[in-house]
Amino acid sequence: MRYELMLPHQIRKAIEENWPVALPLGVLEYHGEHMAVGMDTLAVIKTLERFERERDIVILPPFYYGAASYAVAPPEGSGSVQVGGPVLAPFAEELFYGLLRIGFRNIHAIIHHQTENFVAGMPTDLAFKTAGRQAIFRFLEKERGEGWWGSDKMADYYSGHAAGENVFNWVQVHPLMPAAMNGKYPFDHAGIGETSLMLALCPGAVDAGHFADNTGWYTKSAPEASAELGQKGVEMILDHLRGILAR
Repeated sequence: MRYELMLPHQIRKAIEENWPVALPLGVLEYHGEHMAVGMDTLAVIKTLERFERERDIVILPPFYYGAASYAVAPPEGSGSVQVGGPVLAPFAEELFYGLLRIGFRNIHAIIHHQTENFVAGMPTDLAFKTAGRQAIFRFLEKERGEGWWGSDKMADYYSGHAAGENVFNWVQVHPLMPAAMNGKYPFDHAGIGETSLMLALCPGAVDAGHFADNTGWYTKSAPEASAELGQKGVEMILDHLRGILAR
């Protein structure tokens, strides 16, 4: 369900049943002359909408204003919007803290931007990862007081942790395309891989009439894109979501 359309009784049900709460996280960035600047975020939104057809999930309003950077192209006339990590982290902490206050304990931010280096991290995902941890610590100290971890009530922390009972899993950040997809689907920027995803998920975000206007090396494979290839990627992503968005 879209969070902004939910009524209070539906929110309470989602909390009681521990529905996953997903934040589509991304940027507005130049993706060649043939593709919409919102591609990274649209890919997350559209796959979550498909996932929603098979499982209960809360989809938060998307956040488009991540750290796009100007590594691909300068912003003038290209459309890239850059909001730095130091600004993102305080916002993200307040957002996650607010969601914890509401009662959600199964919160996931899902990002498709610069995630080829997801383990090491890039500005947007690092800001939200750090914010998630900060929000959890802050919430636990509010609810349980200082020394909460050292109290006798937490004596089973390590055994519970080994069994997957981990309070720090209340807020997680994931790449839309996991490392397991490497070599199985093309990972690129505005090339055959991303263009195919958009053709499958949001064809209005691609205009084949502008392929010839591209000059960047990273767009050379875009004309080879197809909705059929994109659908293969979508199925891999949905399988990934089934694993991480459990109840």
